[in-house]
Amino acid sequence: MTHGIDLAGGIARGTADLAAQGYCIVPDALPTATVHALDDDLAAHFARTPFGRGGFYGTTTKRFGRLLIRSPHAASLVQHRLVTGIVEAVLSPWCDCIQLNTTQAIAVHPGAPAQLPHRDQDMWRGPVGEIEYLVNVMWPLTPFTRDNGATVVWPRSHGPKALEAEPAEAPIAAEMEPGAALIFLGSTLHGAGQNLTGVVRRGIVIGYSLGWLKPYENQWLAYPPEVARTFPSELAALVGYRQHRPNLGNYEGQCPSVLLGDGADRPLGAIDALRPDQQAMVDAYAASQQR
Repeated sequence: MTHGIDLAGGIARGTADLAAQGYCIVPDALPTATVHALDDDLAAHFARTPFGRGGFYGTTTKRFGRLLIRSPHAASLVQHRLVTGIVEAVLSPWCDCIQLNTTQAIAVHPGAPAQLPHRDQDMWRGPVGEIEYLVNVMWPLTPFTRDNGATVVWPRSHGPKALEAEPAEAPIAAEMEPGAALIFLGSTLHGAGQNLTGVVRRGIVIGYSLGWLKPYENQWLAYPPEVARTFPSELAALVGYRQHRPNLGNYEGQCPSVLLGDGADRPLGAIDALRPDQQAMVDAYAASQQR
């Protein structure tokens, strides 16, 4: 169970909804007290962060990352068991393990125009309609309403539909209260809505991607070894201190988790970290050479 939700059933329902709709909303995913505490921790960071520059980030919107070192409550979002279970179910056909792609706080100020509709998978120039590259989760810190710029999502615009010039269906505004979570695929068309109110709309986006991709946020700079050593091992692995077979993201030929223990400054010997099919091929070749 996770905050009143049957975990296995929730993962199955969420995964099915993403496959059918391209998005789903999970109400009461976290206690509102946790979300309010996170919002309080980030208040000073929001206050001193400048507005963005450029038409995409928005000159009336503030954004910043590295949330795991800004609030101890951020880990509750990043490691939410229902969310990561859904993400792993969606992305596991194309990777050994998922990775944290970004943690970003967003404040959409009054008068902010609607954001350009986009698909987050387009940050990578890979085939469209054949593979899912990432899953994003939007967590409201304040109520999300149609009027204050709630995330706008185009239902069933995902997967092969991303190849179509125009979405077949009208968009919906993902109206939510703090504690809920909007989960959507990287192939789903979406964007921030227009803020027509006099209040700031704040939220958090947590993104997860295939473990072999270059992440949107440079996790190793955001959380260098001296910081990652303070994380639980599962969280450290999620932010990048884990190899992805074959041998991707290694440090001196070993899993970068070696940097989190003692003796990382000693000479290291490279150790194979291969997929089973690759290991079988290497073993068969070695055997043939012995013969």
